[in-house]
Amino acid sequence: MSLMDISKIFSLLQPKEDEEDESQLLTQAVTGDDDRVLAELLSEERFRRCINSRCGWGIPGTPLRTAAALGHLRCLEVLLSHGAEVDSLDVKAQTPLFTAVSGKHLDCVTALLKAGADPNGSQYNNCSPVLTAAREGDVDILRELLHHGAEVDVRPKVPDWASNATACRGPLYISAVYGHLNCFRLLLLHGANPDFNCTEAKMLVRIKQPKTVLEMCLRYGCGTEYVQLLIEFGADVYLPTLIIDKTTKQNEAVGILLNARVCPKTLMSQTRLAVRYYLPKANKKSAIDQMDIPPILRNYLKHDT
Repeated sequence: MSLMDISKIFSLLQPKEDEEDESQLLTQAVTGDDDRVLAELLSEERFRRCINSRCGWGIPGTPLRTAAALGHLRCLEVLLSHGAEVDSLDVKAQTPLFTAVSGKHLDCVTALLKAGADPNGSQYNNCSPVLTAAREGDVDILRELLHHGAEVDVRPKVPDWASNATACRGPLYISAVYGHLNCFRLLLLHGANPDFNCTEAKMLVRIKQPKTVLEMCLRYGCGTEYVQLLIEFGADVYLPTLIIDKTTKQNEAVGILLNARVCPKTLMSQTRLAVRYYLPKANKKSAIDQMDIPPILRNYLKHDT
């Protein structure tokens, strides 16, 4: 981006002088969680015209962003019903959905997704709602995002020339390192790649020694549950390099991996992996529920046993 492009973006984000007062009144009503006053203001055309204007100290944002950040659901719903732009950006390229996820406001997240918010956030923001939820261990928010089609193997948005091991650390890796087992399992259920967070070949080529999720779980001592789940969901047990050093714990998890190398998966387990592989990543659970098979098999495909 050139300096001219950046200046243009900032100029577009600034409210017009004749809209600033109206925008501030809307923001004040949202900040005070006064949905009644907000609805009265928006009944007038002059306020509806500036519903997407940005104002405020610090990070100027729209009234919808303010409602999402504060978790004021009633005001958020009033704004959406009056045509507020659901994916409006602030100066940090964050959407209202991203701020709601960051604030751990599940009800606002659900309302924004139902209103059509992009579950992946903005393409111009380095982070994403899924990465944030995985890091914070918000399994309910993560479930909502994935249910609405969020990318399960999303990675931080960095230029290709800046590619490194950190750039490949997606939600599955992050949930393991931060010890969020429920999020880890949920990501696998929604089709997360059990070997590499990053599936882009050109990205992996730039990294000297890309590490699999399984190898990182062993090195960080994430526990047997993580290793067992990765094996169940089809991780290549021959990829990790088992180098015993100061950072690699010799524990039960290593024993599980070694056992998996010499004991092949059962035919049922391999069949489940094959069927799940051909199902769409988005809404895998719904796709399984629609299959004309006995309930016991549907539960098996969903790992619900």
